[in-house]
Amino acid sequence: MRHPELSSLIGIYAAGLLGVVAALTSWTRPGEAPFPATRDEAAVTAYLLDNGFHTDLAVPRAALAEGGGVLTQALARTPPGDWVLVGWGDARFYVDQSPIQNRLADGARAFFAPGNASVVMLDPYPHDPVRLGAPERRRTLRLSRQGFAALRARLEASLAAPDGAPVLAAARAGDDARFFASVETFWVGHLCNHWTAGLLNAGGVAVRPFRSIVSAELLAAVDRASLDSAGQGA
Repeated sequence: MRHPELSSLIGIYAAGLLGVVAALTSWTRPGEAPFPATRDEAAVTAYLLDNGFHTDLAVPRAALAEGGGVLTQALARTPPGDWVLVGWGDARFYVDQSPIQNRLADGARAFFAPGNASVVMLDPYPHDPVRLGAPERRRTLRLSRQGFAALRARLEASLAAPDGAPVLAAARAGDDARFFASVETFWVGHLCNHWTAGLLNAGGVAVRPFRSIVSAELLAAVDRASLDSAGQGA
């Protein structure tokens, strides 16, 4: 025997749930600065790099070092290179380079265990990053000075500095990448691409936080921001 009241209540809850999901997937956070830089402005060129599931930013080392502070200290402890690849992730899973099939249990731990430690990666690179990755997995960012300053500040805020200095958490043998302790927590609700989306957003790119769980969404966010700017004649 059916109960009309119960069926109606279930329908209301289902509709509400669908509405919440739709709202989350379409929710867009406007950029915090003008993007891209105007043609007559001294801009900072950076690159968004996507390997299919994870994103890094390639940033000019000289621009990143300006301003002093904890980030400049961290760069001073990073081997030379005109560019720096910047990323973020779980303190153990992100640093480990063993085959992925051997790390599935650790991946589950990184996703779902509470309070996971995280690290900021600074990986020096000697050449123009336009050589890195396939063109379809790379986007060029022309950041205004205001946008770059905000992006840099967001990056620096992620670094742990309990005694006023960055904490070197890990370094791999034979690898120039350095991993510095972060104040943020890695979990399924705040993954590496969410973190990079936060930097892009500070730099002026409007992002969809819920969708930013996948790397392709970040490429799409840069494309949308560039199209919006072109449409407005910037």
